[in-house]
Amino acid sequence: MKYRLTFLLINILPGLLLSAQDEKQAVQKREYKATEISSEPIINGILDEQVWINANWGGDFIQDEPYNGGKASQKTEFCVLYNKDNLFVAIKAYDTNPDSIVTRMTRRDSYDGDFVSIIFDSFHDLRTGFLFGTSSSGVKYDRLFSDDGDNEDETWDPNWWVKTSKNKDGWVAEMKIPFSQVRFEKNSGEAWGIQLSRRIYRNQEKDFWQHIPKDAPGFIHHFGEMTGLESIEPKKIFDITPYAVGSAETFEAVPENPFLSGGSGSKFNGGIDAKIGVTNNMTMDLTINPDFGQVEADPSEVNLSAYETFLVEKRPFFIEGNNITTFGIGVGDGGVGNDNLFYSRRIGRRPQGNPRLENDWNSDVPTNTTILGAAKLTGKSKKGLSLGFVEAVTAREQAEIDTVGGRVFQTVEPLTNYFVGRIQKDINEGKTIIGGIFTATNRTLEDDLVNLLHKSAYTGGVDFTQYFKDKSWMFNINNAFSFVEGSTKAIEKTQRSSARYLQRPDKNYAFLDTSRTSLSGVGGRMQLTKMDGHWRFMGASTWKTPGFETNDIGYTREANQILSFIWMGYNEWDPKGIYRRFNAGNDVFTLFDFGGILHTVGYEWNASMDFKNYWSAWTGGNLQSLVKNTTMLRGGPMMITPGNYNFWFGFSTDNRKKIEFNFNLSTSGGFEKYYRNNNYSVDLSYKPIDLLSFSISPEYSKSYSELQFVSNNSKFNGEKRYVFASIDRETISASVRVNLNLSPDLTFQYWGQPFIATGSYHDYKYITQSQAPRYQDRFSVYTPGQITLDGKTFYIDENVDGTRDYSFGRNDFNVKEFLSNFVVRWEYNPGSSLYLVWSQNRNFSSDSGDLRFFDDIGDLFDTGEMKPHNVFLIKFSYRFGLN
Repeated sequence: MKYRLTFLLINILPGLLLSAQDEKQAVQKREYKATEISSEPIINGILDEQVWINANWGGDFIQDEPYNGGKASQKTEFCVLYNKDNLFVAIKAYDTNPDSIVTRMTRRDSYDGDFVSIIFDSFHDLRTGFLFGTSSSGVKYDRLFSDDGDNEDETWDPNWWVKTSKNKDGWVAEMKIPFSQVRFEKNSGEAWGIQLSRRIYRNQEKDFWQHIPKDAPGFIHHFGEMTGLESIEPKKIFDITPYAVGSAETFEAVPENPFLSGGSGSKFNGGIDAKIGVTNNMTMDLTINPDFGQVEADPSEVNLSAYETFLVEKRPFFIEGNNITTFGIGVGDGGVGNDNLFYSRRIGRRPQGNPRLENDWNSDVPTNTTILGAAKLTGKSKKGLSLGFVEAVTAREQAEIDTVGGRVFQTVEPLTNYFVGRIQKDINEGKTIIGGIFTATNRTLEDDLVNLLHKSAYTGGVDFTQYFKDKSWMFNINNAFSFVEGSTKAIEKTQRSSARYLQRPDKNYAFLDTSRTSLSGVGGRMQLTKMDGHWRFMGASTWKTPGFETNDIGYTREANQILSFIWMGYNEWDPKGIYRRFNAGNDVFTLFDFGGILHTVGYEWNASMDFKNYWSAWTGGNLQSLVKNTTMLRGGPMMITPGNYNFWFGFSTDNRKKIEFNFNLSTSGGFEKYYRNNNYSVDLSYKPIDLLSFSISPEYSKSYSELQFVSNNSKFNGEKRYVFASIDRETISASVRVNLNLSPDLTFQYWGQPFIATGSYHDYKYITQSQAPRYQDRFSVYTPGQITLDGKTFYIDENVDGTRDYSFGRNDFNVKEFLSNFVVRWEYNPGSSLYLVWSQNRNFSSDSGDLRFFDDIGDLFDTGEMKPHNVFLIKFSYRFGLN
């Protein structure tokens, strides 16, 4: 406590006092009046129709970057027209040196080059924005902003049209945006929020029509206002997009396995996606038998930790609108920062059961669970009521088993229903927000799955957010509960999981109860944030009781935690000296459990700087005290490990150039030399022409740990043995990308990832006194007389009496994998697409713990050892739109 108060007085309060002295100059909101028209312009990027010539044009843009509030270096004008069905937007980006306009071609939502956009706050709730943008090459870029711009939905893909053209005065963008793609209330034409931006790529200048000071909090609520829309009527969207997909695969034939003996297979499938306007501001997304075959594979990894890997969502149906259905109870990136009541990767996951096989039996197990159908209802009323509902049903999946004498089926995933309901209400122009969430998972269990999975799981929560002093300060609290029920075996499995380890023998609270048929808990997050000025501040705390469990439809990495921290940062945006901008921050944190035990204290810092030559650099690090680790022995007593440190550094070259280079270095280690890790990564990209780009991102890491978990399944003289070993690990991987973009609607993309990971175990040991004062007294290394390797098994004669006392397997590994995707995407009409996909997977593993670089790299492409599994897919969809 003294440490935290000292940090607060020395580091935080001076910053707050300085920021309180910052003078805030109120910026008057600008106004623009849209014009109603009777005849539509042709969307061709040439503004030669009379409706444009006679229109009301706005302009006088102001710099946002690099000189906030300065005069824009180039003139920009815009115009907004409308009829009963559509908005029409024209933007003239004047340029005194039109040959310097950068017109690189990219995929949708990934612009590179000069750029313009318009954002509508059509709800006029001062919190939500619909962005429609384009690069000078005509590539669409659209975003859905929420929470006053703090959250950004990158996968929102409305159906609209845009064309661009260059001329002697600069370049022009012309847009047609159906009213069905922008949500608003009936009779809301009194005023919309509006903002326009322009990016001049060659000098990294960003200009806004409505100036927003850099020290102002938030984004959307500062927009100017657009009037003249009194006669508009909302249009309910009604898009139906059926699809058909055919796929073929080839793989190594296995004659003795009837499921793999042919070496090939094919199938045909189909489904429907739909987007339907239920009311003026509520939209329902539907999908029946969805197919995500065009989605890029997850990166390779070898996970030796006790925790589940968190996977990023890549499926469009679940990404779009997830800013509404999310309910986070974590803070920061990674680790506990991912904790959320809704983790959409649970829907359609790999089956959780395994078939029971006897000798000479073979099985065909589904690689993922079929989503029979899913529906999502999202929207927001003019009065500030946000709603988000997700309903999904996944199929009962069965493994087909060849028993030599016939075929049988075993269920590996039950029929499951998932539900998420989220509601939020804005009060007082969004300065107060209250909300809640409820989730439910219900399964139809059978066979062994009764003892593996929960029959039902429910979570819920309420949240409250209050802004103060013109949104300069924000207070937020999220409170959540969880309840799961099932058989005694299923609930015992949950109590023993790595998220809680209630079987730990040294606890005096939250005991394992093998008779339970349910488990419940609470969790939450509270934070106070200063959001404006050069000095920023945050104080936050998160908590999860031992019984808190959300992993049926959410994600909880580890329960039984109280994590608190105080952070302060400084942000400088005015270019001076050698820099364009820089920021720095530091924080101190503590971690307790619900037994009142302090597990660790840590300090973190980071800084980054953008230079005037358009290079960037960043650095950071942390220092942590000794850790009282409750998961290291995986159900055993608490283990004390020495303190540790981490340091990282990186830089990037000018991203405007055809060749760009990024470098990252991180190094970490533990005191008492109990572990060390060095990681190096490079990102090299090359854009030889505007249509083509190459990138390669190799990464290499080398680590040593003296305490890698091996086994806790043995006993000696009635005492459980927790076996560990020292491990030397090396990992090499690379991500290779090639993008050929022939037009904004026709793209070719290749991604490949070679991956090699090795681990060599040595100096096997067992834990003696896990909390001994001296680090070396906490374990005992097996002597040559105690440990013997016979084949792939280590046998232990702990008391050296000539009798084997227990054993465990040899753990060395060499994992090689090569993943690749080649995707051709043609959006031949907005919302209608054709995909051609070729995916390949090669993998091989052995018990060699050594990295032989050239041999291992060669093995990746040796079809004798690394047998390729190819999938060829063609997917055709056509959108029927009734707006």
